This record gives sequence, structure tokens and C-alpha cells, in this order.
Amino acid sequence: MTETVKDAAPEQIEFRAEIRQLLDIIIHSLYSNRDIFLRELISNASDAINRLKFEMLTNRNVLDPDAELGIWIEVDEEANTIVIRDTGIGMTHDEIVQSLGTIAHSGAKQFMQAMEEAGKKGQGVTADVIGQFGVGFYSVFMVADEVSVTSRSYKPDADAVVWTSTGQGTYTVGSAEKSERGTTIEIKLNDESQEFAKNYKIRQIIKTHSDFVDFPIYIKEEKRPTGDEEQDADQEKEFEWNQINEQTAIWRQSIREVDDEKYQSFYRQLTMDFGEPLLRIHTSADAPVQFYALLFVPSKKDYRLFGAKEDYGLKLYARKVLIQENFKELLPQYLRFVEGVVDSEDIPLNVSREMVQKSALIDKIKKTLVRRVASQLEEMASDRPDDYRTFWKEFGSFIKEGLASDPDSKSKFTDLLRFQSSQSKDADDLISLKEYADRMKSSQSEIYYIIGDDFNTVSRSPHLEYFKKHDIEVLYLTDPLDSFMLIGLTEYNGKTLKNVDDSNLDLPEEETAEAETKADEKISGDAFEALVSRFKEVLGDRVEDVRESKLLTDSPARLVNPPDAMNANMHRVQRLLGKDYSVPKKIMEINRGNTMIQSISTRLSTNSGDALINPLIEQLFENELVAEGIHPNPADMLPRIQELMQAAAQVGREKAEAKVEAKENDVAPAEAEVETEPEASEE
Repeated sequence: MTETVKDAAPEQIEFRAEIRQLLDIIIHSLYSNRDIFLRELISNASDAINRLKFEMLTNRNVLDPDAELGIWIEVDEEANTIVIRDTGIGMTHDEIVQSLGTIAHSGAKQFMQAMEEAGKKGQGVTADVIGQFGVGFYSVFMVADEVSVTSRSYKPDADAVVWTSTGQGTYTVGSAEKSERGTTIEIKLNDESQEFAKNYKIRQIIKTHSDFVDFPIYIKEEKRPTGDEEQDADQEKEFEWNQINEQTAIWRQSIREVDDEKYQSFYRQLTMDFGEPLLRIHTSADAPVQFYALLFVPSKKDYRLFGAKEDYGLKLYARKVLIQENFKELLPQYLRFVEGVVDSEDIPLNVSREMVQKSALIDKIKKTLVRRVASQLEEMASDRPDDYRTFWKEFGSFIKEGLASDPDSKSKFTDLLRFQSSQSKDADDLISLKEYADRMKSSQSEIYYIIGDDFNTVSRSPHLEYFKKHDIEVLYLTDPLDSFMLIGLTEYNGKTLKNVDDSNLDLPEEETAEAETKADEKISGDAFEALVSRFKEVLGDRVEDVRESKLLTDSPARLVNPPDAMNANMHRVQRLLGKDYSVPKKIMEINRGNTMIQSISTRLSTNSGDALINPLIEQLFENELVAEGIHPNPADMLPRIQELMQAAAQVGREKAEAKVEAKENDVAPAEAEVETEPEASEE
């Protein structure tokens, strides 16, 4: 319908000085996205319809009581205009002056004062300053040369009124002809905003921001031919009204009202992921803050085909109107893999409704959502272990990140951790800390772990020899994030987590009988002291100390942390972060019962100047650095390895030549044995 102004001259009124200043700020500074103007006008129309519904609960004496409740939008590309009409509560002359001529009910002056104070503090236009002033309608002047608002109140005896302004110094108010209840806004777009006079653009904005408004939103579009009909070039175009908004926000529906197909359809629309989510969380709360939420955990970490790393966060709605995409404050960063929407009428917004003000309510919603995510993941781990294994493979590192960065996460997410262990059949065989604790020996008071690069490397570590021999389970921490996680996770259910390379481990000594049996196989006291001295001489200040190992059974040596040294995990963290890193000084423990150690001792006792002794000690030390994953440059070992290989080859060659010579001389091999070690040289 077209509304016309009555013959009576409209009244021209000047905006107050502070309102003119505020309009300038709104048009040029306040909004970061011009699309917002349509969201604001649709939200106002929806509010007007809601107010009418509330009025009609107690009053049936309203204009057009049977009129459809909805919003209609029509664009004219040639005229460069948009018309938005609703069948809401409407406005009288006094109400339109109060609502559109006086911003925030005489609050503009206080708004300007607050902005001035913020400017003095160097804060600019902040959310804290502008949050209490509602000025959404005026965003239309970002795109308009002129705006005309024609309205008729729900009161049967009220006259229609028209308000017109260019957003400059004045506005006019006059009588109008309008038979239906509601408000019509006609926008004459400026030259820079012609894109908004196209139906595809209107559709795009509504689908993004206003798809779940309670009432139908119709757009006038050219009617397309159906079936075998063909459009005659001279035939006059036909138009029809098509509803374009989804209207039903499934997150506000009862769980019983939404089937799996609807959930899956919404998930695809939300994420563009055509796989099935691993987890769905549909929840709501009334206290301490009212909100609705529908969250999903995807089945793959890299489900996004496109999108930057910072492209995460939940969609935040207020009264089913999208306020902000990728809102990051409703979940901690380590849960950034969670997708979904949160809708609340209690969240305070800033004046442009583009940002959420800092509020304790946000923290309360956040805590509730984190608890829900944790409990649902625990339920998945218990009831759907196969799905949880998939979750852990894809998103386990995020949980570890949470334990490292957020102390509050420990109580909620520790039981969700999964690890390989010395009892794992393969790298995919994982256990929880609870399972580990349940399998602990009665005499065991600590939880043992070892850090390494991968399952196969760790499983061969000399640190494990004692534990394997005594059937004590050790957790394998092979994820780079494990070192960060251990900063926040130091105990579980009162049991301290201990690294097996800790020199202060309180472990039982070997049984006396077994120790005595092996005593004869070990290097004698004096010879061992000489060997330890040589190790210290060769390695110098690269090691804290050299001593006998009480735990090794097969391997020649291992490196352990000194009692007062920096935590081994911190060393690893520094290296992973690329900080100033140097190889930590450790204690080298050597196994006096190992044949290699015995051979070096024999060489030392026979000839202290043997040229191979020092390279062998160096190589043993660097072998352990590699095993620990802390060697700064393993390639540096190659010349020494080649030197040792050449010496071994020379020994083998001389032995072979001795056998050939003995055979030729018909001498028994035993009588032909000669010293085949290379000539010793003094260093």
C-alpha cells in the first residue's frame, strides 16, 4: 500500500545540538558494518510486533486484530529505494517524536558527556561508554539520503503520522493517510549504497543476521515461470511475496521437538561440514543467567575447507538476532573446536549491538558451557569408546592445551586424558589416568611417565629397564604438548606424577641375592673408579656428574636430571618454543655390568692412552642425548661414528689376516693369535 501525506503542512523540527553531534558519530564512526542497518530495522519491527502480541493478551480493541503479523520488504533498483513494512504496534504523533526525534529518551546529552570523558582518558568510543544508549534506528543514515517513517498506532482512534529526515539538522512530522496498523519505512539510498537495492543483497543480510526472527519476513520478487511456461518479452512482469527467513530457531525448541535430521541439517548450515558431528549438546538455563545453546563437536579437526586459524568462536544471538559471529568469549580458547550458537536476552550489548559489553553474565554462561562440554565428553568416553578414540585423535591436543593454560580446567578435563603406556600393545592402545591408578601396585605411591618423540623410540629407552623388570607401568608422553600439559598437571588423586629420568626416584633396591650373584660380573671397585674419572675428564662440564647406575640392567648408560635442576619438561618447552636453549647438564649413570662399559674399562686398564677410549665415551654420551631427544645436532656425530667404524673394520681385517697366515703356516689358530688392537697413542 502507498501512504500519502495529508494536505496540512508538516511540522519542521530541529534536532537538538547534541543529537546532531550524535547522529554524525552514528553515521560515520559507530558501526563497522553497513549491513547492520537492515538488521536493526528488522529487529525494531519484530519488537513492535511482539509489543502488539503482548497488548492483545489483555486488549482486543485494537486496529486490524486479524491482520497477519509479519514484515514485508520491497526494493526498487531503478528508484534506488527500500521499503520495509510491519504490522506491529505502530506509533502516534507523540510517540514518533519521542522515539525518532529524541535519541534514547533524552539520553543523548549524557551519552555525549560520557564520550567526552572517555576521550579525555584516551579511550575513544568504547563499549562501556555507549552500551546503555539504544540508537539502532539511526544506523539507516549510513546508507540513506532520506528516510520516511509512516506509522499508525494500534489504537483505533489514532491518526496516522509521517516522520521524515535526511539525518542532518532537522526532521518533519505531519499527518498521513494509512489505513492499516503498523509502520512503513521508506529509504532513499545514497549513491554509495546502491547494492542494497538488490534482492540478493537483502536475502544475504537476512540469512546472516535475522534468519530466526519470530515472524515471517517476506521479500517482493519477480515471479518465475513454472513448468512449460515461457516469459514473453513484452509481457508485464508479475511479482510475488516470498518468505526468506527460517523463523524457527531450533536451539530454542525442546529437545523432544527436534529430530536427528533437523539437527544434521542445522549443523551443515552452520559449519558447511557434510560429515556427522561426534557430539551434540542442546541445553538451556534460566539461572543465574537465561540462555539457550546448541553446540557441536565435529568429527575431524580439519573439517573447514576454508577459514583462517582465528576463524573460531560461537555465533552469539540476542532474541534470535545474530549479534556477532565467531564470538570467542563464551568458551575458552582450548575449546575452539566446538561449533554452535548461544542465544540470550540477558547479555548487555553496546550501542551499535555489534559488540558485547564486558559483563559477569558472560563468565557465568561460559562456566556453564564448559561444564556441559566436559560432562558430555565424559559420557561419550564411557558409552561410546570408539567415538571417543576418534575425538581424542583429532582434538586431544586441545584438552592438553587447556590443562597447561587454565588451572580451572584440571578438575573437569583430567579424566579425559589418554596416553600410551609400557603395557600398550601398540601406539593406538591408550589408557586414562584412572585406569593407570586402578592398575597400580599396592606398594606404588607415584605415577611414572617418560617423555619422548614417538612410541617406538620411547619403548626402547634405558629408563624403562627397571620398570619393565618389576612390572611397573609407565605412561608414554610422546606429544609435544605433553611437556606444556605437565606444567599444570603435577598430580592425580593425590599421587604425584614422576618422570622416570628423575634422579630422586624412590625405588626399591635390587634383591640382595640377585645383586650378589651379579657382583662377580661387574667391574672391580678400583677399575670402576678409574673409568668414572675418565668419563668426567672427557665430558667435562657437559655433565653434572658421572656415577654408577642402580637401576640399569642391560643398557650401558643413561642420563638423569640432577636433584636441583630445572624441570626436564621446562627444558623441552623452551626447546619447542625456540627460546634460548642449551643442552641441560645431566648426571650420566653407567652400568658397570654392561659388556661395552667393561670393554672400555679393560682398554683403560690395559692402556690409558688408547686412542679409542675418548671417542667411545663421547659417542656413548651423545647416544643418550639422541635417546632423550635433546641432541642439538645429531649430524655432528657422523665423523666420530665413521672413526669408530673404521677402527672396528681394521680390527676385523687384522684378525682375518692372522687366520689366513696361520692356515698357510699350518699353525693352530690359538698359537697364531696376536694383538690386533691399533697402536696406542698418547693424547
